[in-house]
Amino acid sequence: MDSPDTTTTDDLDALPVTVLKGVGPRMAGRLERLGIRTVQDVLFHLPLRYEDRTRVVPMGALRPGDHAVVEGEIDLAEVRFGRRRSLLVRISDGTGSLTLRFFHFNAAQQAGFIRGTGIRCYGEVRAGPTTAEMIHPEYRLIESGFETPVEEHLTPVYPATEGVHQLTLRSITSQALHYLDNAASGRLPDWLPAQLIAPFRMTTLPAALRYVHRPPPQASIELLVEGRHPAQQRLAFEELLAHHLSLRRVRLRAQHTRAPVIAGDNGLVGDFITSLPFVLTAAQQRVFREICDDLVRPHPMARLVQGDVGSGKTVVAACAALTAVEAGYQVALMAPTELLADQHYRSFLGWLEPLGVGVVWHGGKSRGKERAGALQAIRDGTAAVAVGTHALFQEEVEFERLGLVIIDEQHRFGVHQRLALRDKGRSGEQRPHQLVMTATPIPRTLAMTVYADLDTSVIDELPPGRLPVNTVVISQERRPEVMQRVRAACTAGQQAYWVCTLIEESEALQCQAAEKTAGFLAESLPDVSIALVHGRFKPAAKEAVMAAFKAGTVELLVATTVIEVGVDVPNATLMIIENPERLGLAQLHQLRGRVGRGRDQSNCVLLYQPPLSETARARLSVLRDSNDGFEIARRDMQLRGPGEVLGTRQTGEMKFHIADLLRDEALLAAVEKVALQLLESCPDHVSPLIRRWLGDAVQYGEV
Repeated sequence: MDSPDTTTTDDLDALPVTVLKGVGPRMAGRLERLGIRTVQDVLFHLPLRYEDRTRVVPMGALRPGDHAVVEGEIDLAEVRFGRRRSLLVRISDGTGSLTLRFFHFNAAQQAGFIRGTGIRCYGEVRAGPTTAEMIHPEYRLIESGFETPVEEHLTPVYPATEGVHQLTLRSITSQALHYLDNAASGRLPDWLPAQLIAPFRMTTLPAALRYVHRPPPQASIELLVEGRHPAQQRLAFEELLAHHLSLRRVRLRAQHTRAPVIAGDNGLVGDFITSLPFVLTAAQQRVFREICDDLVRPHPMARLVQGDVGSGKTVVAACAALTAVEAGYQVALMAPTELLADQHYRSFLGWLEPLGVGVVWHGGKSRGKERAGALQAIRDGTAAVAVGTHALFQEEVEFERLGLVIIDEQHRFGVHQRLALRDKGRSGEQRPHQLVMTATPIPRTLAMTVYADLDTSVIDELPPGRLPVNTVVISQERRPEVMQRVRAACTAGQQAYWVCTLIEESEALQCQAAEKTAGFLAESLPDVSIALVHGRFKPAAKEAVMAAFKAGTVELLVATTVIEVGVDVPNATLMIIENPERLGLAQLHQLRGRVGRGRDQSNCVLLYQPPLSETARARLSVLRDSNDGFEIARRDMQLRGPGEVLGTRQTGEMKFHIADLLRDEALLAAVEKVALQLLESCPDHVSPLIRRWLGDAVQYGEV
């Protein structure tokens, strides 16, 4: 295929933004905060929404909530002194009147509002004491006899930053579009060859950009707001493709990277499986075989294991760890919280130590001799398996022979943390194998984009005998009934959790609420043995409480969401979650997964604070009606967005300009197809396409 000449100096990705009028060094610095350095960057800084300023609306037709352009004459201007000083400007157009209200104004501005002067304004209409109002509208004074034309297109509203006004962004965008239209002054290569996208009947790149930046008056604002206009879909397709290619490229690069060949007779694994009080499910066995197939290759494994709550991912991880240990390598297992890491440590210690495999713990709160001993054991190799939090990738930690890295709840870690742990095992050009696990399953089509650098395995089967958890949604007004239910369960020899959820994102307030709840329950249920655990407990105190709960001496555990993952007490059959409307579905599903781990029927009570919003009601209904983690995750993404569910909002991954993983899910199959064709037939198009959409952002897939 013919390729555009990528060396031309007048390409718009090589033209600095300072060639545009009004952009000096200071403004260029501000624009850089928005990722805008070149003329091409301006074109790909896309609108968030649109305003219709293409027609003047009669004041008599205005309704509260409207965003409209109005034009009339100034009747009066006065300063009012109330709770806040404000400048009120009354205007009218013969059909009605409107008051403009300014809280921030100066004397020169006030003096400009002269009775009889023409004025045009744009803003949001609100109900006022005497007339409709606009607060701090955009306005322009009109000289008598001059006709001011309305806008010729819908007005874009761009993502902005301090010191960069919308007028500036519109001005530089107009200039960038001029460069786009003027072939002599710049070029914007289309990195998608026409023959590759012809089957999908897409508009051209320049046409899509022109439309999205300057939609005509007749354009459907509704379609544009939803992101479903063909011009937006053309750009969304290219952006999804760029993200997908960046991850694909990581996968290809991995094929040229060395990794230890880990093979053996699996004697240790056989002994371990024999020692278990249960038989592995067919799904667990299949996923372990897939991992073994990866480990014998001389390139780093990069495999994601998805499995619902309680599907047995940890047992599969232990089998993988033993395979590496038997071949003479060390294993690092990293979890996002001390509680979950500690749970893994106890599981691995109980499973592996009887087999003669040394397991150590290393967390951020490790101190003194314990810390020094763990570091020494990791360094000299006597610790075959090191379990811990992000402390495992600190500089002082040195592995003798790291062959496998296992990361649990991988979406909860930042990019650099995962990369740093992988690099612990670097030996020349060799890297360790990497296994990542998540109990937040996502649909396969999304996984193709979000985890395109990873091979995906799914444990889609729960252990035999597991009964689905019954879930009920109950108002706080029925709290006494719920407490009687707790008493009945404990009297019958079972155990229960009472979870206090986040209060205004404050850990301190959350812990106080848990303490208050524990005190209230202890008074109300004197015959029930109650204990408390929350994020501010010292590790030793937390361990003591959890050990007592596991041993059955504590019947009711009052906790914050620290117990979300990792706690495994088969005798616990009742879960009460207070204020569940404050949590996302995935987190609620994780919490519910703490029960239903034994042979008895388990129940979950969602104790909400009325009144519920429509969204909260929909969310709790999904949880009540389903125990399927994939379905719950899909609905959670619909309600909250993929960034929240996948944890990428915090870690800086997958930030899209225009694409939306859920809305554009139908594009993903075509994205995968075109990505393979582009890599095969036009590999030189890949880097500039990725650079266009991802800029200098961290190549998150490299982890």
